[in-house]
Amino acid sequence: MAAERVRIVALQVVSVGVLLVAWEVVARAGWVDALFVPAPSAVAGAFGRIARSALAGLGDTLLKTAVAYVLSVVFGVAFGVAIGSVRALREVLSPFVVAVYGMPKILVLPWIVLILGFGTAPAIVYGTIHGFFPILVLVMGGVRDVDRTLVTVARAFGASTWQLYWKVLLPAIVPTVLAGMRLGVVFCLLGVLIVEMFAGVRGMGHVMGSLANGFQAPELFAATALVSAASIAIVLALDVLNDRLSHWRG
Repeated sequence: MAAERVRIVALQVVSVGVLLVAWEVVARAGWVDALFVPAPSAVAGAFGRIARSALAGLGDTLLKTAVAYVLSVVFGVAFGVAIGSVRALREVLSPFVVAVYGMPKILVLPWIVLILGFGTAPAIVYGTIHGFFPILVLVMGGVRDVDRTLVTVARAFGASTWQLYWKVLLPAIVPTVLAGMRLGVVFCLLGVLIVEMFAGVRGMGHVMGSLANGFQAPELFAATALVSAASIAIVLALDVLNDRLSHWRG
C-alpha cells in the first residue's frame, strides 16, 4: 500500500512538472500573449514581489473563511438532520431548500452589502450562505437514506430519541457529513473571495482584484496559485479527518 501511494504521488509530481515545462516552452516561444499568460518562471519571480501582501491577504481571507465555515457546518448539519429526520418538515421544506440551493447566490450579494456595508461582516455572511446549502442538501439526503431497519431495531430495544440520534443516525451519516464538509469549505472560500473582490477592503480577493485591474498577470497568477494551494491543503486535511472518523461509523 505504501509503495503504491509513493508511485501515485511520484506520477502526480511528474505530471505537474511536465505541464510546467510545456507551459514554459509555449510562453517563451511566444505562442501565447505574455500579458495574459506569463511563463511559470515569471510567475515564480512575481511571487517574491507580492509575498508579504499576498500572505497577509490570504491569512485574512482564511480567517473569515474559517468563521463562515464553522457557521455553515453547524447550521447545515443541524437543519439537515432536523429536516431530514422529520417527515412533515422534509415534505414541506424540501422544495424550498432545493429552489434556494439552485438560485445563483450572487443575487443576494448586493442586498448583503447594502445592509452590512463593506468589510468583514458581508464576507462572512456571504461565505456562510455559500457553504450552508450544499451541506444542508447533502445531510438531508443522507438522513433520508438511512436504513429504516436500524431505526426500528433501536426503538425495539428501547432507545430514547437522544440515543437514536447519537447512536444510530449520526454514525450512519458520517460519510455524508464529511462529504458536505469537503464541499462546503470550497464554497465558503469562494464566497469570501467574491465579496473581497467586489466589496472588500482587504483580503486575498481584494489583492487579486487589484492585480487584475492593474494588468499584473504574473503577480495575479502567483496569487491564484497561492489560493489554490491553500484550498487543496484544506481539502486534503479534511480527507485525513474523514479517515480518522471512519471508524466511528463502524
